Amino acid sequence: MAKKRLVVLTGAGISAESGLKTFRDSDGLWEGYQIEDVATPRAWAKNPERVLRFYNERRQSVQAAQPNAAHRLLAELEADFDTVVITQNIDDLHERGGSTHILHLHGEILSRKSDRNDNIRSRIETDMCLGDLAPDGGRWRPDIVWFEEPVPKIGEAVQWVQKADLFLVVGTSLQVYPAAGLIDYVPANTPIFLVDRKMPAVTGNITAIVKPATEGMAALAKLLREKYATAK
Repeated sequence: MAKKRLVVLTGAGISAESGLKTFRDSDGLWEGYQIEDVATPRAWAKNPERVLRFYNERRQSVQAAQPNAAHRLLAELEADFDTVVITQNIDDLHERGGSTHILHLHGEILSRKSDRNDNIRSRIETDMCLGDLAPDGGRWRPDIVWFEEPVPKIGEAVQWVQKADLFLVVGTSLQVYPAAGLIDYVPANTPIFLVDRKMPAVTGNITAIVKPATEGMAALAKLLREKYATAK
């Protein structure tokens, strides 16, 4: 029998236990920066040097961080489920944790793109500098979906959610749209599982585990295998 399709939506809570903070931890400040000053197109137009400095710091933090047990447990579920991870996170901890099918909704910190053409991209592991130019003459900018920008991959994410046999939400408060709206596309009667420190305000066929991601995933992985894994 074919494996059940497990679609997972992850947020900052799964990476928090690896030491990566989110701006929601501190009243709209992200590591001491106002969001509108570093994570909007207006910020890029006004002070690109500050924006690059901010994301250089984020890249360094990501590179210093390590995947935690929750990342690894999700990867291990691929043995029993056709697993797709849709993440709001810009880090690469899912990749380093072993997951192989990942959709980054909000971009990737280890990628850059031309500010003239979104299709011109390259990997970046060092600091970005203000004078760096893409092949088309545009300035390299972080390959991040900023506030006030559309989310290009949301349509692809919706398609995956609509195919889910099981839907799992880990480490997100379901407050950032359009990602939070993905739960509305889960097929009727598809079991939904939530793992977070706080229970989001959602209803339906839901099993909630109100624990940090690492603790919650340890319990949930066992439950999923026992109840839903296809017998070998």
